[in-house]
Amino acid sequence: MAGLEAGMVCIKLQGKEAGRKAIVLEFDKKKGLALIQGPKVKKRKCNPKHLLPTGKIVKISKGMKAEEIAKLVE
Repeated sequence: MAGLEAGMVCIKLQGKEAGRKAIVLEFDKKKGLALIQGPKVKKRKCNPKHLLPTGKIVKISKGMKAEEIAKLVE
């Protein structure tokens, strides 16, 4: 899915975490999967078809802790 990039805030559309916000940490174009994490979303790979981009992009860096990522989503 074009348009997903690191730092983009999205809403999960499917799964047990549906309706919750998360940040795309990385997007693997080769495999077509996004690595996401959020305040109530575990760090995991996700199909980009299950994500709804909000249009908001935040600045992230490698090695950020889960608490720091959670604050960026809010």
